[in-house]
Amino acid sequence: MSDSPRQLIAWTIAMTALAVTIVAALYFALDALILMYVSGLVAIGFGPVVRAIERQRLVPVGGKRMPRWLAILAVYVAIVGAVVAVAAMIVPPLIEQAQQLWRDLPSWIDRAQNALIERGLISRRITFEEAVQGAPGDSTSAASSAVGTVATALGTLAGGIVGFVTVLILAFYLLLEGATLFAAFSRLFPHERRAEVLHAGREISAKVSAWMTGQLILGGTIGATSAIALYLLGVPYFYVLALVSALGELIPVVGPILAAVPAIAVAFTVSPRTALWVALFFVGQQQVENHLLVPKIMERKVGVSAVVVIVALLIGSSLFGVLGAILAIPTAAILQVVLQSVFSERDA
Repeated sequence: MSDSPRQLIAWTIAMTALAVTIVAALYFALDALILMYVSGLVAIGFGPVVRAIERQRLVPVGGKRMPRWLAILAVYVAIVGAVVAVAAMIVPPLIEQAQQLWRDLPSWIDRAQNALIERGLISRRITFEEAVQGAPGDSTSAASSAVGTVATALGTLAGGIVGFVTVLILAFYLLLEGATLFAAFSRLFPHERRAEVLHAGREISAKVSAWMTGQLILGGTIGATSAIALYLLGVPYFYVLALVSALGELIPVVGPILAAVPAIAVAFTVSPRTALWVALFFVGQQQVENHLLVPKIMERKVGVSAVVVIVALLIGSSLFGVLGAILAIPTAAILQVVLQSVFSERDA
């Protein structure tokens, strides 16, 4: 009996050290865990589409059932084709408008300085060269800062591409072997609970797929209203700018803001007043989207209440920024299913 306190202390220290080690390992592997989680969400979301194609509901292949790998590949080809088509529509006119904007920028600066001189806010014109020379820091530090900024941007872009490819590859294998993996996971539970676990898995799949559908509905709504407003305001390339707005809607928090910048810049080529009206439109549109469309559509499609949607977006964006905001709603839906299963068991 005299050794029992020592054994208890030793066991407590060992368990504490093990817990700290696990937490530290999870922290250092956070990026990999996030990639795995995103891949799992992609696989869950596209699961119903893949199953529909596999069962020949969408793409019949003779009289035989389509192989699962071919059904997954068909979904991937459709996604890549859509991305390429969107890029082909967006990039050329945006480059043209950006070049025109750069050519018109000196005249806009001159007009702005004339207005400031007339009101006595500045005494003389300031050239671009004077503005650069008056900036803090010497030319060497400025050049090194510019090089560092470019290197950081290229590194971020390369990391994003690698992460995107990793998600696609891992999601492919999760879709290919998802049924086997989930069946093995369900065997970790007692036999009488396995049917409930499988039911929860199907419900999670339905909710994540509904979330993806809801995102597409939101993007289509924002794109359509942007196209109508920009057309009525006389903004050129309104259809392309509306498409940019629709894609920006898929990225919570910063996506709509970044998507509004090209529209405002193009509107400046018409007149500053038009740019002001475009900016006011996007501000009003985002207020309606944030407080009405997102909560209501996500509540109807995903089954998550408006309060939970808003709280999830706030918590997700605070923890992981843009990525956390993107993953907030499907994560909340998954937690809702899990908690409902746990509490239903306790009530029983």
